[in-house]
Amino acid sequence: MTIIQQFLTAVLPEAWAKDMRSESLTWMVRCTCGFERSIWESGGIRWKAKGSPRRFIVCSQCGQRTWHIVYRKPGV
Repeated sequence: MTIIQQFLTAVLPEAWAKDMRSESLTWMVRCTCGFERSIWESGGIRWKAKGSPRRFIVCSQCGQRTWHIVYRKPGV
């Protein structure tokens, strides 16, 4: 966990922290190369959010700096 994740899970009530983690695991970030992982695994938090933003970040798989699509897994 990143420092921000550690801080928020320590400060928030346990039920909120679990909800934040489980919801962040359903939000995925996908590179143009096809590699994807959850926001939580990427070190981020996406909780009580909507929409499908894009982020200009470096892919940990291909090493390229590209626009990554952020989306929520269907059926969640």
